[in-house]
Amino acid sequence: MKKIFLALVLFVTMVNAFAQNVAVTGTVQSAADKSALPAASVVLKQQAGAPLAVVTDMEGRFRFDRVAPGQYTIEVNYIGFKRMSRAVQVQNAPVNLGILALEEENTRLGEVQIVGRAQLGEQKGDTSQFNAKAFKTAPDASAEELVTKMPGVVVQDGKIQAQGEDVQQVMIDGKRFTGNDVSTAIRNISADMVENVQIFDGQSDRAAFSGFDDGNRVKTINFTTKKIARQGYTGKVSAGYGTDERYMVGASVNYFNNNRRITVTGLTNNINLSDFSIGETPGGGMRGRRGWGGGSPTGIINTDNFGINYTDTWGKKIEISGNYNYTDRSIVNNQFRLRDYVNSDTTYLENSINNDSDKSHSLNFRLQYNMNENNRLLITPRLTIQQNNSLTERYANTFVGTDTLTNSRNSNFDERDNLNFSNNILYSHRFGSSGRILTTEFNTSYSTTNGDTYQSENTQNLVNPGENVLRNQYINLDRNNLAWSGNVDYSQRLGEKSRLQVEYNIANQNNDSDKKAYNRLTEEGAYSSEPIAFLSNTFESTYLSQRVGPSYQYRDDKIRFQLNARYQYATLRSDREYPVSYPLKRNFSNVLPSAEYEYKFSDNSNLNISYRTNTNVPSVDDLQGVLDISNPLQPRIGNPALEQDFQNRVNVRFRRFNPENNHAFFMGVFGTITQNYIGNSVYTRGIPEEFTDGYELQPGARLSRPVNMDGYWNVRSFFNYGQPLHFISSNFNAFGSVGYSRIPGMIDEEVNYANNTNFRAGITLSSNISEKVDFNISTSSSYNIIENTLRTNQNNNYFTQSTNVRYNWILWQGLVYRTELNHQYNSGLSNGLDKSFVLWNMSIGKKVFKNQQGEISLSVNDLLKQNISVQRNVFSDYVEDVQSSVLQRFFMVTFTYNIRKFIGGEAPATEEQRGNWGGRRN
Repeated sequence: MKKIFLALVLFVTMVNAFAQNVAVTGTVQSAADKSALPAASVVLKQQAGAPLAVVTDMEGRFRFDRVAPGQYTIEVNYIGFKRMSRAVQVQNAPVNLGILALEEENTRLGEVQIVGRAQLGEQKGDTSQFNAKAFKTAPDASAEELVTKMPGVVVQDGKIQAQGEDVQQVMIDGKRFTGNDVSTAIRNISADMVENVQIFDGQSDRAAFSGFDDGNRVKTINFTTKKIARQGYTGKVSAGYGTDERYMVGASVNYFNNNRRITVTGLTNNINLSDFSIGETPGGGMRGRRGWGGGSPTGIINTDNFGINYTDTWGKKIEISGNYNYTDRSIVNNQFRLRDYVNSDTTYLENSINNDSDKSHSLNFRLQYNMNENNRLLITPRLTIQQNNSLTERYANTFVGTDTLTNSRNSNFDERDNLNFSNNILYSHRFGSSGRILTTEFNTSYSTTNGDTYQSENTQNLVNPGENVLRNQYINLDRNNLAWSGNVDYSQRLGEKSRLQVEYNIANQNNDSDKKAYNRLTEEGAYSSEPIAFLSNTFESTYLSQRVGPSYQYRDDKIRFQLNARYQYATLRSDREYPVSYPLKRNFSNVLPSAEYEYKFSDNSNLNISYRTNTNVPSVDDLQGVLDISNPLQPRIGNPALEQDFQNRVNVRFRRFNPENNHAFFMGVFGTITQNYIGNSVYTRGIPEEFTDGYELQPGARLSRPVNMDGYWNVRSFFNYGQPLHFISSNFNAFGSVGYSRIPGMIDEEVNYANNTNFRAGITLSSNISEKVDFNISTSSSYNIIENTLRTNQNNNYFTQSTNVRYNWILWQGLVYRTELNHQYNSGLSNGLDKSFVLWNMSIGKKVFKNQQGEISLSVNDLLKQNISVQRNVFSDYVEDVQSSVLQRFFMVTFTYNIRKFIGGEAPATEEQRGNWGGRRN
């Protein structure tokens, strides 16, 4: 293998030994004010051969390396400006084209200016770019309100989606907004700062450094800010008090000084806000109700939060960013849960009272050192420290028809301390202009969990009263995880259109978990010294994998194609030391192919097809074979004999934007097939004794155990069509999706497939009238068909309809009316659950102070007092409906002060500054 690799390196080196080294450079500016135009598209074309494409940097500069002598045409495009095209003669010396000045698209006749409708945007390869000027928003709107007016962007289940996928990364002028909370990042940017919005599939840092796609894509939104907004302050400060002692005090302030950006946020409240941001409606509205997990939060939540985000450039070589966040949160949540099981007439009903408190510190840091034009270093450490206390009082019953089998009351109090640390070091070296790049990556992570659990159980067996259970126990958990991985990539250009890469990866993951349970002996709190054997376990697992293989990439003016092949060899060791020794070792050998094909029909439409494969190792919870009876009617045990799964993923994306009529169309199909899927094997009778060591289930109880199974499918399609409606000065979007999932499971050793087919469609109408009238109307419907192969009488269908109206109106002399209305209809849920509700929030406010920067408002949350939370969950062995407590009606008086002070600045950074050496694909 070593000799083959050395021979390959020697060969590709010789291929490039005779390569030319001619550079073409220039600067793109506005002809009107001589300002630089960042992120402009520059294409160098030749009649024969593939075109070269780059984007300009923050000073409007561009550079093409290794251009062969010949006659070329250079084209420059920038939204709002006329396209420039000119001939370029390249010989054997560098060519500097100097200043390329673009004219604005406006046409002047004497003193009369004739301006056409603003162009919504354009499609540039896999990047959808929208012109913020074409979308009207209220003066104090956030970037969230701006992007949700754009084609393909919706809020689904509390998460922002773009082109059918969850947005996972936010950038400002090409620089990452450090942290994982996308909603907070978008709502901390004011809409009036934004010049353009770009939506694309962001690559990993390693792919950006090496120029080869590794398949780790995340849907990304990049905000290019206006020149005037790159120096100054923006933000919002609010304080409010209301009925039922509801309160909220929050602040979010952004400081911008060209490359230096600092965001400070703070919040204390008991109205279910998880964070505070510029986009917050006075008094708290539905937009502020999105939880930290993405969906609407349930329960009554008190949150104290402080965060700071910092981005800067130190000198010309170092880019740095980081954020710190502290959160102290408490949640009181009462839930009602009803489960219908697939293979029996048994019904499970549960009422629970949950009290959770969580304190966490999180720190993220990112340092990129651009040593010189050929060497880059990236270091990204992360640290999270968390303390969690949780008390759950659970009242549960099992039934057959109207006959009660079991009554159970149990209490669990958990105290847990968690620490997670990870660090990634990425280094890349480019061998001059030869096209050779060496990329190395080393990643380490360490996590630990220490916890104490106190649980009690009082279960009445109504079938056999002699088997009633009284239990009081203490459980100690000590878990540690240490993992590391190393990666080496070597890539070489093969001519003008293709490249070759060889990759080697080695990774190791070690988990050590010690769980011991003890019986309580006295009322005073003394516990036994000997652990309870069937509830205790000392366990260690190690997963070592090595992967090696080549990648080939081809690119011309129409086609981009990449083919990867990896051979992976892995070893999974599981070693149970207590209560009895049980070592287990398994070896896995896999070929992991992947491919991607992209075809460019025109400058504004393209098709992308990708196929990926990967493996996933079971979690330590799934592997550890210890019985968990925190819910005695739903006990669970791990399976140390689990194997890794194997995933096949296919994605198809089509994007088209017509700049002449501003019509946009996006379509995608996303599919996953998993072999050795880790599903659930459920036992209701005849439980093997080696699983539980003689533990007896109560009537109606079910023991679940993870097992490997084939037959998992998940396929989803998505489309979105958008266009402006000029006759009402609004934008129209229609969207829909069809999904199918097939989840395998086992029930008493019989295989069951839970099949779920979902149809969803909706429309959105958003205003583009003026800054004084802003509305957004959307409605979506979802119809689900659930079928089980084991017991067809448990098949059922359900329907949900959600309609949302948001309306802001500046009436007269700073008088502002806002209303947000959400109607939810559910059909097909369990009897006794509410089928529909209307959540209506509104406020009336008066702008005060100079430039109307202040506002005093009176708001009401849940005016009709109908707010509820009902959710249906589908699993391989049951379907459940869950209703949770939510925050209902209260009134609040709020004072808000908007901070806006801009003094101009420089142009934004581009892809080149943020580390993508290859540039964004065009």
